[in-house]
Amino acid sequence: MFYAKKIHHWLWRWHIIAGLISLPFILLLSVTGAIYLFKADYEQQTYRSMTQVTPSVSYLTYQQQLDIAQKAAKENGVAIPTKMILPDSDYQATQFIAGRFSSESYTFVNPYTGEVTGQFARKDTLMQKVRKLHGELLLGKKGSWVIELVASWLVVLIMTGLYLFFPRSIAEIRTLFRVRVKQGKRIFYRDLHALCGFWLSLALLLVLAGGLPWTELFGSNFKTVRDQTGTGYPTGYHGRGDPTKAAKLDLDGVVTIAKDKDLAGVVTITIPTKPKGIYSISNRAEALKDQQQIHVDQYSGNVIKAFSWSDVGALSNGRHVVMRIHQGEFFGQANWYFVLGLCVLTAVLSASALVSYCLRKPKKSLGLPKAARDKQIGVLLWGSMLLLGITLPMFGISLLAIMTLWLISKILKKTIRLVSAAS
Repeated sequence: MFYAKKIHHWLWRWHIIAGLISLPFILLLSVTGAIYLFKADYEQQTYRSMTQVTPSVSYLTYQQQLDIAQKAAKENGVAIPTKMILPDSDYQATQFIAGRFSSESYTFVNPYTGEVTGQFARKDTLMQKVRKLHGELLLGKKGSWVIELVASWLVVLIMTGLYLFFPRSIAEIRTLFRVRVKQGKRIFYRDLHALCGFWLSLALLLVLAGGLPWTELFGSNFKTVRDQTGTGYPTGYHGRGDPTKAAKLDLDGVVTIAKDKDLAGVVTITIPTKPKGIYSISNRAEALKDQQQIHVDQYSGNVIKAFSWSDVGALSNGRHVVMRIHQGEFFGQANWYFVLGLCVLTAVLSASALVSYCLRKPKKSLGLPKAARDKQIGVLLWGSMLLLGITLPMFGISLLAIMTLWLISKILKKTIRLVSAAS
């Protein structure tokens, strides 16, 4: 019992430390994450004049539309499009894409009239700014380091919280289903925090797992492990060509191949920019198993290589699953509501934690429980912290920094006492 009590105090101390480090950022991540879930609806309304067209009898070829989009890009001094989204409706403008990831820019062409209905860069959109605030605090790579640090400490916060509030008897199980409202503010906010925290823990860990692959240190280590273990994308998945010199296949020929494949979801065609380049046809489907990657010789039109999602290794597959869950896209509309509810309840969890802490904290003190000094506890818990520090490098680095500062503070206090005693 005494041993368990020492562990409780030790973990309670680190739970408070993790909370103080993470709390402001958790609130920010909750709010920005909830806003970003509305990206598709917001952009559909905002860019409707660019993306929606009125059908007509005449229809330009895709090659003609590509030429128009590339000409418009040159005239406006923007990057030349190298991808095309295959329209899935007669009312949809053809979308051409230049660049990758956050540097993408878009050109929309009316397939009936050839009019360029609009152009914009992803970095200039409101939702991209929300995403950058969510993932980088609008500070670029420096902000990404901070978010990774917060996410790492949030894992510690969740794990210590689970231990602290897990019921230790049948009688205590009822605490998982009630909030005491008649025993004062301190008890009310403590129960609200504990109740939300317990039931959200596994969901939060799942969503955190979906966000960590985007981070700097953890993401880089993940990719290294994936590549070294051969559990990522198969060789050639992202396209390498050895084309046969002949008459060049135009974009319409590739579209025909893509349509014959009857691919699910959003179909993208990547256009070669060099003599040895290839066409690549890919689709983003709701079900990962329906996704394919097909590479086509730009001269002969022969399929050089075709990959199904079953060819993708376990780590890359798992990464995409948790990332899609993180974005509310994996199991339909239910996933969207799941993540939205999680964002709202996490904000409630964080706010109740802050109020509860302020109500119980002594004045002029952080209110940290004294750390246990039992050697057995040290081996068990510091071993766990070491394992977490290796898995989550930013947590490990910050923990070393905290312990270094603590050690310096301890040495300074001891030196001051010795000096005072000597004088």
